[in-house]
Amino acid sequence: MPRNQRTIKDDISVSGIGLHTGVKSTITFKPAPENSGIRFIRSDVKNCPQIIADINHVVDIARGTTIAQNGVQIHTVEHVLAAVTGLEIDNIFIEVNNIEPPVCDGSAIEFVKALKKAIIVEQDVLQDVLVIEKIIQYTDPKNGVDVHVLPADSFRITFMIDYPIPAIGTQYSAMYSLTDEFETDYASARTFCTLSEVEHLKNMGLIKGGNVNNAVVFIDREIEKDEINRLKSMFNIENDIVLGQRGTLNGVELRYYNEAVRHKILDLIGDFALLGVPIQGHVIAARSGHGHNVNLVKKIRKEYEKILIRDKFQKTKVSGALFDIQGIEQILPHRYPFLMVDRVLDMTPGESVTAIKNVTINEPYFIGHFPKRKVMPGVMIIEALAQAGGLLLLNTIEHPQQKLVLFTGLDNVRWRKQVTPGDQLRLYVKMVQFRLSVCKMKAIAYVNDDIVVEAEMMASITDY
Repeated sequence: MPRNQRTIKDDISVSGIGLHTGVKSTITFKPAPENSGIRFIRSDVKNCPQIIADINHVVDIARGTTIAQNGVQIHTVEHVLAAVTGLEIDNIFIEVNNIEPPVCDGSAIEFVKALKKAIIVEQDVLQDVLVIEKIIQYTDPKNGVDVHVLPADSFRITFMIDYPIPAIGTQYSAMYSLTDEFETDYASARTFCTLSEVEHLKNMGLIKGGNVNNAVVFIDREIEKDEINRLKSMFNIENDIVLGQRGTLNGVELRYYNEAVRHKILDLIGDFALLGVPIQGHVIAARSGHGHNVNLVKKIRKEYEKILIRDKFQKTKVSGALFDIQGIEQILPHRYPFLMVDRVLDMTPGESVTAIKNVTINEPYFIGHFPKRKVMPGVMIIEALAQAGGLLLLNTIEHPQQKLVLFTGLDNVRWRKQVTPGDQLRLYVKMVQFRLSVCKMKAIAYVNDDIVVEAEMMASITDY
């Protein structure tokens, strides 16, 4: 169901140390106007830009999610984002007085408590929701990772992990309602890793703020007695290390029997905040991590941008297509008899477009061009490809109705087969390079699965 956007009523702060950098920091949540989204600000950096929590600002996903803008970075934002998104807060300013937010206890629960204390309030604008209309998937066969997003009537997550150690093993969890389940079933799940992993990270100079109070360390190897003092020093453990209990370093008690997979869901919720809009869909994930989540969000983001373009120019949805002729006429300045694109099947903004041109006997050029043979002029096929390229190019800029695409060059043009009345041209144009207002595109026209024309096209954008 549609809902209004939300923010918080009052400022509120949380302090602690950063997980990877070990710096002391304070994070302050502040109300934000409608349509602001989630924005971070480094209060310790003079004239710091507002860093939008957006997939385009992600600069590192090695052991967490790092975002940046104009060279200003904030590390490990996923737990903060999970708390904000899990509570369905849409607009918020988040000030951090250092390079990394506090890790607190390794979960999102302290941020959740703070945000609820600040009082969540509704605003006067409806919140957009991205409705997943087709299956979107990401796979990494090398690491056995599969993530699929399916159409559904609400936002759901099903997650499975399997580790070759008894303390973790195979775990599964399913979240059916963010509103009903996030705070109680997932917000308290702590970050985790194996003993071997954490020692490696320590030796790399990471997790400087990590200890057994803010992370669950699962024991994946035998610990010799002569190692105990070294481990106590490494993890800042004051008392004797407890071995052989619960499969965790120092016998840390789990909050959930499957806390590891629940934290994976927590991380996924935080990473999905980088989409910039809530989704209505079912995420099914196996063995996914930050890098995989971010790659999936990039794919979903392209679908979202496509829907934004469709909704902007196409008044009614078209079955099996993005634009019909009415939508195309909203973008291209051409008109009969020189509008050479009938339908746009698909478009990845800034990357590629697939369009259709139906070749009929009613085309004016058939009157005089080989009138007894009826062969479509090759230059008209190039023109159709150029117009498809114009559709793609104009959708990379604001106010496309005020711009023209003027083609400046053609290279490596090949006409391979004749096109005759009754054929349907499938026009595929891919962006190769786009700098300033000049671009280079690869264009191919097909009839069925046969290439009939291919070319490299250069064009520039100018005012109408």
